[in-house]
Amino acid sequence: MRFFYKDSHQAHPYSTLSPFIWSFAHGPGASIIPDDRLDRTFYIVLEDFTSGAAFRETDEGLDYPTLIKDLLSGQYDDVLRIVAFNAAEGWSRDASAEVAHDLERLIGAEGLEVSDILRDFIVSYIGRPIGAQLALPLRP
Repeated sequence: MRFFYKDSHQAHPYSTLSPFIWSFAHGPGASIIPDDRLDRTFYIVLEDFTSGAAFRETDEGLDYPTLIKDLLSGQYDDVLRIVAFNAAEGWSRDASAEVAHDLERLIGAEGLEVSDILRDFIVSYIGRPIGAQLALPLRP
């Protein structure tokens, strides 16, 4: 396959390369996967299993509301950490503290009962018992 400069009959220097190599020389082509499906935040949960810690297998449908619902319903046994990432934007971060604070607010607002293990996860990231008020300094 030969490639030519636009509006020219002169062959491009990479014209003898295969289309696969051509795509590396000129950047990626159009993806067969729609960008909107992958350009979002995904969550993965690191759990402590008897054989050691591992990320739980999940599908791409695990968005934030689903994660919170699954945590509250006991879908995860012993959560150590929650990682958020967006590969399309090129970032990842530890979302454990954010999730713990949101869980605490939800548990307090709705009076939900949670397992001791989930309670331990929340307390480890918020730094106080669930529902405990922080002392405010008194002003004279």
